[in-house]
Amino acid sequence: MRFEVLTKEDMNTLSRELSKAGIMNKTREETRAEIEHYIVIQGTYAELVEVASDLPALGEELEAVKLAYDELIENWEPGEIKELGTLFEEPDLPKLSVVSALMEVGAIEETENGFLLKERVPLDTLRLELRFPIEELGDDLEELESRLKATLVTEYTLEKHYYVEVLEVERELIETALEIAEEYATEESYVEAMFDGIARSVLAEKVLELAEKYRRKNELIEAIMELEPITVEGKNERINIYYDEEAIEDFLKTLQTLGYLKVKGNRIWV
Repeated sequence: MRFEVLTKEDMNTLSRELSKAGIMNKTREETRAEIEHYIVIQGTYAELVEVASDLPALGEELEAVKLAYDELIENWEPGEIKELGTLFEEPDLPKLSVVSALMEVGAIEETENGFLLKERVPLDTLRLELRFPIEELGDDLEELESRLKATLVTEYTLEKHYYVEVLEVERELIETALEIAEEYATEESYVEAMFDGIARSVLAEKVLELAEKYRRKNELIEAIMELEPITVEGKNERINIYYDEEAIEDFLKTLQTLGYLKVKGNRIWV
């Protein structure tokens, strides 16, 4: 199971904390590119509304823009200055689009103390720039490109990523590793690691249980394959564990490396 952390310092600290707890682990650094594709369209709100009825993705975005505009303007009088934190309590792309459009026409001015609303400009006249992740458009993509001036924007980001991989399969060690890593790991990698750890420990328990009965590797693998998928039932959840023969071959090597069993030729020793 693998945890991703945000910095090299966190990677080294997490690795040390796991080692202190007697949990085998290794660190890994990886530089990779993240590539995202977007469709960007421009037009006044009124122009975009004219074609939105045939384009669900656009219609939903314009509804969000109108709500953002109403929320901004409702309690903001011309001549009033508002701080950034009062305008954006959390990331809000529709609201950002509206503020950008108002700044473009000079209706909002950035000052030392915040943002000054100079005048209220009707939403219909504001020129917007909206972006859509290309994978979310589906069947709307061709229609959007044919009816509006659309630009394909690709964002390429080269980033360094840091990981700590836990090599254990024993349930108790997995649970301890999860407790330690919670402070350091990204939320997404932590959730994935949690299910990976649970699944690997269950699979290891089942393999070792069967290895007591089947002392030939081919017979052991055949017995494991007959159980696929292995199901783990929880109070309100269920995990189905799937695998193929090659994966089990590799998993036996992992168990051998960890000292749980020994494989030589077609023979198994526990």
